[in-house]
Amino acid sequence: MGEQRVVVVGAGLGGLRAAEALRAQGYADELVVVGDEPYAPYNRPPLSKEALADEIAHDRLEFRRRASVDDVVWRLGETVTSLDLDGRTVALGSDTLAWDALVLATGVSARRLPVPGPPATAAAGRHVVRTLDDAVALREALRPGARVVVLGAGFIGCEVAATAIGLGCHVRAVALDPLPMVRPLGPMLAAELQRRHEAHGVVFHLGVGVAEIVGGDRVTGVVLSDGTALEADVLVEALGSLCNVGLLEGKGFDLSDGVLADTALRPLQDGVPLDGVAVVGDIARFPHHRFADGAQRVEHWSVPTDTGKRAGAVLSAYLAGEGYDAVVAAPFDLLPSFWSDQYDIRMQSFGMPGLADPDGIRLLEGDLAADCIVGYHRGHDLVGVVGLGMLRELTAYRPRLGRTRP
Repeated sequence: MGEQRVVVVGAGLGGLRAAEALRAQGYADELVVVGDEPYAPYNRPPLSKEALADEIAHDRLEFRRRASVDDVVWRLGETVTSLDLDGRTVALGSDTLAWDALVLATGVSARRLPVPGPPATAAAGRHVVRTLDDAVALREALRPGARVVVLGAGFIGCEVAATAIGLGCHVRAVALDPLPMVRPLGPMLAAELQRRHEAHGVVFHLGVGVAEIVGGDRVTGVVLSDGTALEADVLVEALGSLCNVGLLEGKGFDLSDGVLADTALRPLQDGVPLDGVAVVGDIARFPHHRFADGAQRVEHWSVPTDTGKRAGAVLSAYLAGEGYDAVVAAPFDLLPSFWSDQYDIRMQSFGMPGLADPDGIRLLEGDLAADCIVGYHRGHDLVGVVGLGMLRELTAYRPRLGRTRP
């Protein structure tokens, strides 16, 4: 057999872990990682947390890479413009790369608000927090006394609000939801976190949208759907994400929410798993049998690592031509987790709290107004836990999470 080539599209955490896993599983031939940004893989969650509050530099966020990927060809600052699945090639501008196996780790992009107003650029005062360059631009704008309006009250929006308060800014947060972070956390914990944000000075405008972003070349304010006018020097659009799945459009894949795949992370083309291709990280929607029937897409920090390792194992067996069926059939039982820092609050979660019944959210330990653990139940099953502090106690719940086994 001649030398093979694996192409990884996406140079984030998922792409890096997939490359490392391929090497760890014995794949020794050519490995090419293509990334839109000019930076080697780096840690993104701190961009809205501690990195935003301090000097932002790539060398402080860059992931330590295993020596096994020292020979990887890193094509950074380049974009894959098209994908030919039949011919097994990808195009990078005028260049074409053939591949024997392909990893799609293209991640997500920040959603922008489609209303009239100044250009959707940092130079115009409209910021998002998805990349290192985004965070650098926003950090420069968060000067003491700046009037900051955050659109969206999910985790990123609330983390940015907390950081901006710590930097001496005046912060208002606007969201359609009735409570901040209510979708992943439920009303009980969301209401408590709103109380803590308000105690630090954040002013919330909840249950309203944005009718207009005011300003010519630069943002000067926003007009809410209830007619309220807010002045702003800085506007942060923390409105969720869009999956980067354009390379697969029109090719027979279910792209309604990321890319539908099986538990081997093979994308389903016209309902059939596509061998030699894997989707990892934020775009992967696949069955989580530990928690639910059907496929789920989970944007948690742990998922790119777990899916990258799984993709590496599957594709290395595929390329070796040995043991492939057994690897594909092996259970894939990951436990999603995330963390969030807001002021002095260290929030940690395990499982899938969003699957809980509306009446299945209960305080398990501690004091809601201090350190505590909240449990999320579906029927009799504990499907998620969230802790404010109490990390040691929270970790003890991990083995209990998931559906009841017979």
